[in-house]
Amino acid sequence: MRLFPFNKKKEIFSEADKNKLVQAIRVAERLTSGEIRLFVENHCSYVDPMDRAREAFVSLGMEKTKQHNGVLVYVALKDHQFAILGDQGIHEKVGNDFWQKEAVLLKTHFQADRIIEGIEACIREIGESLRTHFPHESGDANELPDDIVFSI
Repeated sequence: MRLFPFNKKKEIFSEADKNKLVQAIRVAERLTSGEIRLFVENHCSYVDPMDRAREAFVSLGMEKTKQHNGVLVYVALKDHQFAILGDQGIHEKVGNDFWQKEAVLLKTHFQADRIIEGIEACIREIGESLRTHFPHESGDANELPDDIVFSI
């Protein structure tokens, strides 16, 4: 018997949802040298979620990829905030319009309470862009883990 059962933390995503998103990252990265990370937390303690995304980007070492082609999808679920941050290499290729399009995609899905599907679609489109600008080459290594980073 648990003395304090109310202290049990509720998982943010189900195991099936986690597996679906990790698989989406793996598929998106399969034909590119680019890297995609997903960082999820309940609350964003910053006024601007992009500031939190920048902090997470650096703390995850994403700026250290060989071709500076890492992309972070940051989501604060309970605060209904998100940010998409691409390193210099990919940003120079796709520009602001691409990130704005991805933000609209996420927002549309989130407003329809289709969070997992929205993140999955965003990851897929980021992967397509990375494949276009940073195709997989012989000897490319997965520079960053594909797992989801949860910060509670």
